[in-house]
Amino acid sequence: MADRPVPVKDMRLLDVKVGQLPNWLATRDYTPAGFVTSIRGGYDRFVKKYIDVKKPGIGGVAMMLTAYVVLSYMWSFDHIKHDRWRKYH
Repeated sequence: MADRPVPVKDMRLLDVKVGQLPNWLATRDYTPAGFVTSIRGGYDRFVKKYIDVKKPGIGGVAMMLTAYVVLSYMWSFDHIKHDRWRKYH
């Protein structure tokens, strides 16, 4: 038996072909609740893959810490940039 074709709305983004991308984007939920649901799902997948494991390691925690450091730097970059060009004489 051949596998049945998966509907475009049930595919993951990595499985979508370039020609199917507009149809896939049209099936997404763009309401605020849809955004919250997708962010929560991504967070849950991250926790399941890197945090809640049988043999925990430093990888998941290191990724979260790195993301925090990068975001903090991006948020304060304007302040850092102005301090860099300031003359101290």
